[in-house]
Amino acid sequence: MSATVTAETTAPTAGTGALRALARRRGAVVAVGGAVLLVLGAVLVGGGTWPDRFAVDLSGPLGGASDWIIDNRDSHPLFLHFLGHVSNAVVLSVRAVYLVLLAAGWAGVTAAAGLLAWRVAGVRLALTAVAAFAACGLLGMWVPTMQTLALMVVAVAASVLLGALLGLAAGLFDRTHRALRPVLDTMQVLPAFAYLLPVVLVFGIGVPAAVLATVVYAAPPMARLTALGLRGADAGVMEAAASLGATGRQRLLTARLPLARSELLLGLNQSIMMALSMAVIASVIGAGGLGDRVYQALASVDVGAALAAGIPIVLLAVVLDRVTAAAGERIGSAPRTGRAARLGWPIAAALAVAAALAGRLAGRLAWPDAWTVNIAEPVNRAVDWMTAHLYSGVPLVGGTADWAGRFTTWVLDPVRDGLQWLPWWAVLVLVGVLALLIGTWRTALTAVLAMAAIGVLGVWDPALDTLSQVLAAVAVTLVTGFATGIAAARSTRLERLLRPVLDVFQTMPQFVYLIPVVALFGVGRAPAVAAAVVYALPAVVRITAQGMRAVDPVAMESSRSLGATARQQLLQVQLPLARPALLLAVNQGVVLVLAVVIIGGLVGGGALGYDVVFGLAQGDLATGLVAGAAIVCLGLMLDRVTQPTRRSTGKGA
Repeated sequence: MSATVTAETTAPTAGTGALRALARRRGAVVAVGGAVLLVLGAVLVGGGTWPDRFAVDLSGPLGGASDWIIDNRDSHPLFLHFLGHVSNAVVLSVRAVYLVLLAAGWAGVTAAAGLLAWRVAGVRLALTAVAAFAACGLLGMWVPTMQTLALMVVAVAASVLLGALLGLAAGLFDRTHRALRPVLDTMQVLPAFAYLLPVVLVFGIGVPAAVLATVVYAAPPMARLTALGLRGADAGVMEAAASLGATGRQRLLTARLPLARSELLLGLNQSIMMALSMAVIASVIGAGGLGDRVYQALASVDVGAALAAGIPIVLLAVVLDRVTAAAGERIGSAPRTGRAARLGWPIAAALAVAAALAGRLAGRLAWPDAWTVNIAEPVNRAVDWMTAHLYSGVPLVGGTADWAGRFTTWVLDPVRDGLQWLPWWAVLVLVGVLALLIGTWRTALTAVLAMAAIGVLGVWDPALDTLSQVLAAVAVTLVTGFATGIAAARSTRLERLLRPVLDVFQTMPQFVYLIPVVALFGVGRAPAVAAAVVYALPAVVRITAQGMRAVDPVAMESSRSLGATARQQLLQVQLPLARPALLLAVNQGVVLVLAVVIIGGLVGGGALGYDVVFGLAQGDLATGLVAGAAIVCLGLMLDRVTQPTRRSTGKGA
């Protein structure tokens, strides 16, 4: 009897041990399984690109939808009685804000900006705000700056209102939260150019389309952070409020929303940044302002004019970012008391009104032409000099054009050709294996289906071209970002030196990166990759440095007491313990690179980015939306492949 019991208990134990052994060698099992699938696929399926019989042609249905919108835009009740009123409301709102800014004059607007910054963040930021607005005037961009500011005020207000309402619903109701997550994911991953086209079809070229496209792009951060703040409210505080008999509305107004103030203000900050990043993109559909100046200058490769219009965009972004960030830091601190604190805001408002009246009485509403500085000609002369002396022929190192050509020949072309040479099924197997190595089978299935959807859409080869640019840019970004982030984490002085540089890079709109890149490298795929690297690098550096600094000091001290060298501490302690932060840096690098590689289609990047821009320029809904959907699928696949997911483990596993 005992022998029977022993045999019965030993068999399951042996089976469990075998499963545990396989789980410990999961990577090897997945890799071997992937290799077997590759061999079987080569024998059974063969090679080749995505088969045409598995692709779906959407040009007919999308073309029909485009024709219907154009034919019914002036007669259908939906346009006449709803969308038309929305368009008129947007136009009137932007015009009203713009007229107020013009009536205040340059003195009133500059004084109001400085006084607002002073009340929120102190004298230093007030001086920064005054200098920023003065620089906009000195560059001869005062009127375009006011046009952009009016557009941004209306777009940010609408974005914050829409995002707060969506976030409120998602924060209070689990079902709404689950339903909104994929919608917000799509809104954030879909490139701006892709949804400019349907907006233009509905509202036409002009301010309404620009504002509404900006709202779609800038509302998701506010919605996400509002939901995060509401769902993360302290359970003890909420329970105490409920025990005191507070109703649901009272708990929301007196407990949840006050506890979520930091997240709400961060959402406002992020919405402002994303709205400003749309300033140039929206100019393609008639937004005007600074974005239109940058876009027109880039179209004619006038680097000086583009820089003159790009600098005010960066200055606006920096000032607005600092003001909202400072307001967020003040939340939770002791409120100011005393007579000066009570009268601070009325005094600031009175001084701003006095400055505006003084400017009006002096007849100086517009920025004086005599106070402008033309930087376009000197910048263009500098660009011409760089073209003559730095593009090629530099001893030993070569020129920037040589670097771009070599990077294209040695890196971009081989990676693209290699991806396009692989059979379509091999690409799907490799994607599944990579996703399975760091995630679950659901992660792998999502990544494979996203990649397969690209083939179904009929843009397999352009998507692989875009993927090659993304992979090359991510590799350069990660190598440079990890090295810089590790150095910054180990050197306080370097971290202080890098902070203002990273701040400027992170607040700079995407299009502005193209200006120096075009000046140095011309046009092509390599410049598009260079712009993507510069755009994604700050986030990777910051996350890496933060992760390295967050390593447990006890672990560092223990390794030091055991005689570990600095190199051993880095490789065996800091990097392994900072692995989650490093993986997050990889994920963010991929997402940010993908965003700018697409915009790089304007400077010769080609592939899906070019298809999106071409579809917008030609009014081709099928080409633009299909390429945009493929970009969403590519971003989803890269996100799943680079972001590990937790695996459920059994008890005792």
